[in-house]
Amino acid sequence: MSKRTANVNRNTRETQIAVGINIDGSGKGKFDTGIPFFEHMLDQIARHGMFDLEITARGDLDIDGHHTVEDVGITLGQAMAKAVGEKQGIRRYGHAYVPLDEALSRVVIDFAGRPLLEYHVGYPRERIGEFDVDLLREFFQGFSNHAQVALHIDTLRGTNAHHIAETLFKAFGRALRSALEIDSRLGDEIPSTKGSL
Repeated sequence: MSKRTANVNRNTRETQIAVGINIDGSGKGKFDTGIPFFEHMLDQIARHGMFDLEITARGDLDIDGHHTVEDVGITLGQAMAKAVGEKQGIRRYGHAYVPLDEALSRVVIDFAGRPLLEYHVGYPRERIGEFDVDLLREFFQGFSNHAQVALHIDTLRGTNAHHIAETLFKAFGRALRSALEIDSRLGDEIPSTKGSL
């Protein structure tokens, strides 16, 4: 099997993003975005997805974190799509339920080649420290659009905003890991009756 790795750079007037990913890594993450809470969440993807993930971002944080968080989602989605390639032999579907104390979230993903985000998450407050929780949806929307995946994210319960957010990212990492595992029974087949995804 060829290495499932990618490096993608995305530069706009608002942000400069660089993402490196190894899908078949060991869970190592290195992040420099200027947004500590967001880096904590990205680390959950690497550790629970068992990806090696390196992300650097320079954005207009003097305005707010919106462009940086959204553009990291976009660039990570582009890198994921590039690393996955033609999707031969992957399981395609993945899901995970993750609790953290009182919080419980579910993430379900399909590498179908069609972008969709269903995001049903409520937070008891608008900010976690200085971080605006609305930006998390923007991250997942950017990822879904550019990785070309159907992504269903639901928080089933929770009263602590940090716990809720962390369950989302842990479940996201684990669902990705499950969907991208190689199924030896498929060989080089693509998991679709159409023959392509």
